[in-house]
Amino acid sequence: MTAINVTAFGAPSTHEHSTRLRLTVRGRRVLALLAALPAVVSLVVAIVSGGGALASREGSAPLGTFDQLTVAPGDTLWSIAESVAPGADPRDVVDAIVRLNALDSGLLEAGQMISIPLEYSAGE
Repeated sequence: MTAINVTAFGAPSTHEHSTRLRLTVRGRRVLALLAALPAVVSLVVAIVSGGGALASREGSAPLGTFDQLTVAPGDTLWSIAESVAPGADPRDVVDAIVRLNALDSGLLEAGQMISIPLEYSAGE
């Protein structure tokens, strides 16, 4: 005689177990790749499209809005800033000269040509 398990409701019970989704190591890697893919794509797009602003003239001074000045022996950015714009804050003038000339350092060489923004060169 075979024993049949009966539930509280009188129906025979089945011992079917619901299986849970189990991911292998490979499956977890694929899932992580799919989850990270939108972030990677947006980062690549941002890097590629962001480089265009560096090469464009956007945000820089338009052509023809500066005067040229030849650096004399002993001149510094500070002394040039004070001479071309005596009424302005020398720090602002130095900053504008450095940005306009794309200077890496504050060192100048005698005979070097530098550009002075017109807003400051009026005081010459």
